[in-house]
Amino acid sequence: MNNKSTKTKLRSRQTDNRKSVFIGVLLILILIATPFLFYLYRLAPAEGSEWKTFFGTIKSGGFSTVQSYIYTLFTKLTFVLLTGVWFLTSRNWWKYAILVPFTMFLFQLSGVINHNIQYIDEFDFWYSLPVILPILFFLIYISILLSRKQSASENLKDEMDEEINKIFSDEL
Repeated sequence: MNNKSTKTKLRSRQTDNRKSVFIGVLLILILIATPFLFYLYRLAPAEGSEWKTFFGTIKSGGFSTVQSYIYTLFTKLTFVLLTGVWFLTSRNWWKYAILVPFTMFLFQLSGVINHNIQYIDEFDFWYSLPVILPILFFLIYISILLSRKQSASENLKDEMDEEINKIFSDEL
């Protein structure tokens, strides 16, 4: 029975290892692809308001040419992609601060996709404030809590150092 449970544990570790390798390879491919996404606009026609592709027809929307639309779209998409990967892979306590630029980039991307908006990147900050402010307040709160914990741990460390020094000085 012990032998079976050991084999089961080894299989689950191998599966977890394969899953983490797959996720790592996927992240590497995404990061490698970002410069190509950024320069994808060069494939679009420099003049004209429509571009017929394998995926369908892309219209310039509120932009003068399809190329300027694709440039703006993939610039915003690249930033959303990079900040999203950064947020998902970060293990620091402050990783939620990454949500602030991520939210801004998402609002900018929605402004590019929505053709009815006249001014892209102009009012996105104000629209994203309801999302950004709670994140900022939460980060300030965590920072205050961490500073209190850090000062308490420093006091405890100082007390321990004094006690250790006292013990060693009594023995000598």
